[in-house]
Amino acid sequence: MIYIKSPDEIERIRECNRIVSDCLQYIKEFVKPGITTGEIDKEIENFILRKKAKPAFKGLYGFPASACISVQEEVVHGIPSFKRKLQEGEIVGVDVGVELGGFYGDAAHTFKVGSVDQRTEKLLVVAEESLYKGIEKMTADNTVGDIGSAIQEHVEKHNFSVVKDLVGHGVGRKPHEDPQVPNYGRPGTGVKLRTGMVLALEPMVNMGSYQVFFADDEWTVKTTDGLPSAHFEHSVAVTDNGPDILSK
Repeated sequence: MIYIKSPDEIERIRECNRIVSDCLQYIKEFVKPGITTGEIDKEIENFILRKKAKPAFKGLYGFPASACISVQEEVVHGIPSFKRKLQEGEIVGVDVGVELGGFYGDAAHTFKVGSVDQRTEKLLVVAEESLYKGIEKMTADNTVGDIGSAIQEHVEKHNFSVVKDLVGHGVGRKPHEDPQVPNYGRPGTGVKLRTGMVLALEPMVNMGSYQVFFADDEWTVKTTDGLPSAHFEHSVAVTDNGPDILSK
């Protein structure tokens, strides 16, 4: 079921996403060589609790942590660990969800751990650009196919690949709502966008092959070729005046 949100509901969702955005900005200073992903997760949880909100991911479908923290070839849903130390030159995707007053926010950013090589730098730039290419298509009467096509075209133009086994989604009253929003597709196909829809767009862009698999923990998604993956996400509302990024 697709929920069409009222202007008041969109503002409630924006409030959640403001906390998500502030949290991602806050955590940036902690992403350094030697810190564990478990320590980052604890900082995220404490930040959200200080805002009188709840970590939306903790316990969701049984997920054991407050944030999904995915390093290098881990695409998404990485489980934080106090044993996993970040190393110079790695990249780490941090996906944060917040629940406040029955509404949800969701965004993600991939950070550099110190300095990275030129190809990895390009991966991050293209992946983030592709997110905004998709957001540009979030206007009423466009379709989810228009979004996915714009993301895929930009990524593949730069010789990277989009993950096809995982998708973006609606968000707001629940952490995951319809419709699904693939990061690939054909223009003019799929669900038509309507004013009041709120979607979490989240391109997952691989340096090599688009193929992925689930690790033994049954959560972490990894690239099959072991090459790095970047993940960027915003929660965005469709309005009469165009796309409105709620997680700025």
